Amino acid sequence: MWKRIGIGFAVVLGVFALVVATRPAAFHIERRATIDAPPELVFPLVNDFHAWTRWSPYEHRDPAMTREFAGATAGEGAIYSWDGNDDIGAGRMTLTRSISNERVAIRLEFSRPMAATNQVEFVFQASGDDPRGVWGMDGQNGFLGKLISLFLDMDRMVGGDFEAGLAALKDAAEADAKGVHARQGDPA
Repeated sequence: MWKRIGIGFAVVLGVFALVVATRPAAFHIERRATIDAPPELVFPLVNDFHAWTRWSPYEHRDPAMTREFAGATAGEGAIYSWDGNDDIGAGRMTLTRSISNERVAIRLEFSRPMAATNQVEFVFQASGDDPRGVWGMDGQNGFLGKLISLFLDMDRMVGGDFEAGLAALKDAAEADAKGVHARQGDPA
């Protein structure tokens, strides 16, 4: 009887492992927001890691989080490392591409709670009356990531953070735009 139970358990475990293994490895998470500010005011808030404290949803989850800046001050080659509580983890971002007022690409490396490397991209578009900001992330899930995705909706969880970040980015950029208009004497 124990032998049958063991074989049955092994079969169930094997089928479960097969289901996990056949899940898609690649993932893409993206959120968009309308930002009523010109890209030249939005872009610097993302292109300079020092400005992320104004809008990033991750910056305020751990008041004791340590931060380190290296490389370029802003733009390509800028590096931002952090080490925080279990909610924030630890990792490093390297700004790999910067196209003024249009696009910022970042290599995002997590070392804790789970090692992972993802590609992040911000795109700023000014099209008529609907200026947009896009925050996207692409990556690959290994077996553990695929397993976790069976139980957690990463798009909803991380996407919620992206939505909050874009809302704060919108507030910061629009406040900057009002400040520019006020200094110029425009009624904005």
